[in-house]
Amino acid sequence: MNQFLLCFLSLNLFTLHITAQQNYSGNSALGCSNNDESGPSPAFLYTCNGQERHCQAFLIYKSQPPFNTVPSISALTSSNPAELATINTVTEHAEFPTSKEVIIPVNCSCLGQYYLANTKFRISSIYGTYHTIGTMAYQGLSTCRSLKRANPLSEYKLVPGIELKVPLRCACPTRYQIKSGTKYLLTYSISLGDNIPDISDRFNVSKKSINDANGLEEKQTIFPSTTILIPLPTKPSSSQTIIHKDQLHDSPPIVKHPESHRSKRKLYEWLVIAAACSMLVLIIILFTIFVFNKRKDGVPRSGHERTKIKHVLSEDLRVEIASFDQGLRVFTFEEIKKATQNFSSKNRISGSVYRGGFGGKILAVKRMRLDVSKEVQLLKNINHFNLIKLQGVCENGGSFYLVFEYMKEGSLRDWLCNQSPDEIGSWTKRIQIALDVAYGLHYLHSFTKPAYVHGDIKSSNVLLNSGLRAKITNFSLARAVVNETSSVAQTARVVGTRGYMAPEYIQTGQVTSKIDVYAFGVVLLELITGKDAIITQDRREILLSATVVSMMEKDNAEAELDSLTDPRLKSDNRTEVALRMAQLSVACLTEEPTKRPSMEDVVSVLSKIRADLLT
Repeated sequence: MNQFLLCFLSLNLFTLHITAQQNYSGNSALGCSNNDESGPSPAFLYTCNGQERHCQAFLIYKSQPPFNTVPSISALTSSNPAELATINTVTEHAEFPTSKEVIIPVNCSCLGQYYLANTKFRISSIYGTYHTIGTMAYQGLSTCRSLKRANPLSEYKLVPGIELKVPLRCACPTRYQIKSGTKYLLTYSISLGDNIPDISDRFNVSKKSINDANGLEEKQTIFPSTTILIPLPTKPSSSQTIIHKDQLHDSPPIVKHPESHRSKRKLYEWLVIAAACSMLVLIIILFTIFVFNKRKDGVPRSGHERTKIKHVLSEDLRVEIASFDQGLRVFTFEEIKKATQNFSSKNRISGSVYRGGFGGKILAVKRMRLDVSKEVQLLKNINHFNLIKLQGVCENGGSFYLVFEYMKEGSLRDWLCNQSPDEIGSWTKRIQIALDVAYGLHYLHSFTKPAYVHGDIKSSNVLLNSGLRAKITNFSLARAVVNETSSVAQTARVVGTRGYMAPEYIQTGQVTSKIDVYAFGVVLLELITGKDAIITQDRREILLSATVVSMMEKDNAEAELDSLTDPRLKSDNRTEVALRMAQLSVACLTEEPTKRPSMEDVVSVLSKIRADLLT
């Protein structure tokens, strides 16, 4: 019996070997520390087990700026632009919609123990590590491990302008697949929301043939930014491609094999509808109670009292407040004075910002002499954890008072300056602070209508709560982007803080989201070094950003940076984290604004650094 069982298992393993191109890599392909010393590893490339050593193969790539045209994608993958245009039924200069699947024909060859299609990649801006090149620029069509093997440079020595060799994942059919009618293998990059049944339907091949080609089992987890092979009897067609919904790069893995997926989705839809209805009923009830209580508590109703309220607020500000939801409170000046103990010095937080007690709740009161109607308009339209929340307003004698949530730990600048070595925290805390600021800016740039530019990002405009979570404040210089397509506005008067202003803003007054990216790069350097944006060296004031950018261009950048890193962080012994953070900062500080990363890219890279730090 035992001999029979052993024979049966051996037969199954043999069958799997001859039918599978290679076992699916799982999330091992996303790591950078795998090795293949004991034999070929799916974390690298596909094994040379096909009938031919050379063949035509195909890749699926989702268009993303700047790789969203036939010329740019063909250059990225070293494919023939005419062939790429023909198979996608477009012209040779066509531009693809973002996240549109593009079919790429490549010549696949067996070199050593792996199949690959060679291409080259010139590092620019955000794509500064092997991991980001493999998972972001190439969407998993190359891997960190294979990139490191193909290039002699240390990951932390990569700088913009360097050209790297990139081995792309491709394969030729096995003898068994050819016998079953397969002529081509298509390397497909998994996206969030993909599942084997839908992929098999789109490409008109059976689920079994895909599972066999990849050694997949039923209901096995598949991960975004990894690849599977799709065996095809004919060349792929553009009619089989789709446009994917926008996704974040660091999305979690998903399991999409279960056939109950569609029924579950229906259930979720009904639950969402039910929850929305319940929420609407609750809002109506709460609104009714709120109005009743306001009348009961003596909210002005008479003509005389309404006239009195009009004197409290300027006309512009009154218009803004009228469109606020019921959560915004209009304070009287007497309430403001009582809360701040008549603006007592012991209640002063900094500058014209005071701590105030409002019925047992601590809030921050900011006194301003300029008209705040534009800032109020902006604060009305935003709602994000990493942006300071406006609680109420007041106007008296030409001065305006904005009441905000209270941030116990004060500004990031003060926190970096005043904390003792035992209290300053770790790299984990500093990366979280950087992520919080990045999330807030990403929201401003991409999720508000119109999009906004903050215009004055600096460590003193980043506040920390008791849990050291960061929120962006001070929107007095914020402005809406006039032309969302180009994200460009122009200003005749340059206003900002020295050390944080982007060169194009200083020189021409050009305003884009990239001026926030530049300033964020300086804040990153402050988190790394603990120093101000302007430092004194040899009795001269110099920009911290210029010092670090110059330092990172040297051969001994690692040692130079170590001498500048905040000594309170050195007990954490994370030199590679400092290098990666500095590298991201340098990308944000690139002179040419179009070559700076977007805040979405920054969020993705910081998330990866944090994830690596926690593993």
